[in-house]
Order: sequence, then C-alpha cells, then structure tokens
Amino acid sequence: MKGVMAGLRAWLVQRVTAIVILGLLLLFFVFDLTESPFKTFEAWTAWVNSPLISIMIALFFGALLFHAWVGLRDIILDYVHTTVLRLFFYSLVAIGYSSVGFWVIRILMR
Repeated sequence: MKGVMAGLRAWLVQRVTAIVILGLLLLFFVFDLTESPFKTFEAWTAWVNSPLISIMIALFFGALLFHAWVGLRDIILDYVHTTVLRLFFYSLVAIGYSSVGFWVIRILMR
C-alpha cells in the first residue's frame, strides 16, 4: 500500500521529530538549571509569555503531535484491516490531536 507517508518517509519523520523533541527538552532542562523560571507562578508565566519561548513550546508540541500521529497511524495501518474501521480510528485520532493542538495554541495566545 502506497500512501502519503509510507515506509522510509514515515521512519524519517519519526526520527526528525524525535530529535526536535529531544533537543527542545534538553534546552528547556538547561534553561531550568541556569535560570530557574519555575520558582513562582508569576516567573513561569513571564517565561512562557516571552515570544521565543512561546515559539519553542509551540514547535515542541507540534513535533510531539506529529510524532504521535505517525506512530498511531502506523499502528492503525498494521492492526486495523477494515477500511471503515481504519477511517473511523484515523478520524478519532485526528480530532483528538487537533483538539490538543488548538488547546496549546489557545494557551500560548493568552
């Protein structure tokens, strides 16, 4: 079955998004060790409201959701053989991940 992201491209997307997620986690960890923005709620909100950090958080969650989408898409493709059920599960996952993505954007826009 040839799809939009079959085989090597799906594998490559998983690896690239994993590297982005790991890099941003390490960056956040180093920033926490050096600046410690999580001491108070006010300090944390000021840190999250800075434009660069907001962009990095959005990039992190975008990579995380895309990484999870490719993984679940492969699982559904491997284990759900009925086309109607496959479409149903794809729709459920897409609605759930879209909801989480919009929720993150809403939080970051405040």
